[in-house]
Amino acid sequence: MARKKYKFNPDTLNYESIGLTWKEKASRILTYLSSSFALALVFVVVFLNFYETPKTKALKRENKQLLSQYELMSKDLDKVEQVLSDLQQRDDNIYRVIFEAEPIPSSVREAGFGGVNKYSHLEGMDNSELIIATAHKLDVISKQAYIQSKSYDEVLNLALNKEKMLACLPAIQPVTNKDLKRTSSGFGYRIHPIYKVRKMHWGLDFTAPIGTPIYATGDGTVTEVQGSKRSRIGLGLSVKIDHGYGYETVYGHMNEFNVKRGQKVKRGDIIGYVGNSGGSTAPHVHYEVHKDGKRVNPAYYVFQDLTPQEYDKMIAISSNIGQTLD
Repeated sequence: MARKKYKFNPDTLNYESIGLTWKEKASRILTYLSSSFALALVFVVVFLNFYETPKTKALKRENKQLLSQYELMSKDLDKVEQVLSDLQQRDDNIYRVIFEAEPIPSSVREAGFGGVNKYSHLEGMDNSELIIATAHKLDVISKQAYIQSKSYDEVLNLALNKEKMLACLPAIQPVTNKDLKRTSSGFGYRIHPIYKVRKMHWGLDFTAPIGTPIYATGDGTVTEVQGSKRSRIGLGLSVKIDHGYGYETVYGHMNEFNVKRGQKVKRGDIIGYVGNSGGSTAPHVHYEVHKDGKRVNPAYYVFQDLTPQEYDKMIAISSNIGQTLD
């Protein structure tokens, strides 16, 4: 029971009770309300720190499951990345080598993602580093898989065109040479027959009587028909054939042509006849093979009309150090 206040009244000579003013009542009410609110706030804070609601427990459980799934996904992506890397190695070092195609540059395979940060919306979250790393890894693998799929499309086309490519390869000798007696000087440094100095010989020489047919060693298009019989320098009358796939062949010191520029030829077609034109010291055909603009040893390509034993014998004959005929 609340205490009552009394005040002495001199007129009545009695103590009279004093009632509360409205300000005092309002002050008491505010005091009670603020005390109650503060106490309720304390209870809420304590409850939230030491006790979890069912919804909070469910969210935490869901977050743990998501975190576990991200970790498992990251490990799976690592495995996928290893498999994809193996496919890339096979593509560059086996499949493309078989079809003599250039490997895909690493700058293309490993190209990054420039421009705006596409993962900014994932920053500031719990475990954001793991989430961003996983998302980035997935993007990289997706791009590499796309590049690899395009590469296999190209390899498939190469495989479908393999028969055509094989027909274009310079794979026979330019003159009939069954007994290999016409094989003369080979690719490499030799003594020049005119200057008598050691000089690089960029092809194979095949001796034969003037007028002996010279054959195209692979399918292709004649790109050059040039030279003069009277000239005593260079290759004299010569023919160049573009076989495609980076291959070209050159036939020098002819006596006469049997083709014209722009003409399509097949392997075995007669393109001219053996002569002694240009800087030649005896009737023969000088034969070169170019790959991607570089002169290479023709002996490595003369295999289709020879047995393994004959091929080894021809390599041995052409490798003898001596004098060339041009």
